[in-house]
Amino acid sequence: MKLKHTLLVFMISSTASIAQEKIENTIFQFKVKDIDGQDFDLASLKGKKIMIVNTASKCGLTPQYTKLQALYEKYSKEDFVIVGFPANNFLSQEPGTNLEIATFCESNYGVTFPMMSKISVKGKNMHPLYEFLTQEAKNGVVNSSVSWNFQKYLINPDGRLARVVSPRTQPDDPSIISWIETND
Repeated sequence: MKLKHTLLVFMISSTASIAQEKIENTIFQFKVKDIDGQDFDLASLKGKKIMIVNTASKCGLTPQYTKLQALYEKYSKEDFVIVGFPANNFLSQEPGTNLEIATFCESNYGVTFPMMSKISVKGKNMHPLYEFLTQEAKNGVVNSSVSWNFQKYLINPDGRLARVVSPRTQPDDPSIISWIETND
């Protein structure tokens, strides 16, 4: 009887450990604040393809908002979402408050995809989500560094990192469209 109990306890703890490992290697372990300061649980995006992008309002790449919004409008009904993270890490190109950023995005680009509160995407104050995205030891895929505003991280529906896309690569690049449209 004691052996059965020990085996059952082992099986339960192993299953819990496997379930925890599945979450730890995904973005679903993170809760962030949206641009209005409300909690946003990335686990709510399970089953969707996700593009995470660090944004800035005063950058030469800021016009990418237009293509990001068009991409979101075209594919959001097909389980695709873009999540923007304003960051002021590159030449102070995102100096505004969350309210100023939200107003800028809506009035200049009609942004309706989820925008989060401003964070740091590099350096000693790097947000834990970006630590995950940039460290192979945490994401299980690749080491990277955020090289500039509008770097894109493509996340598979299971919450795992699919690939990193250069800031200069446009949101509607054929390789990104192909990834969105592929059923995997």
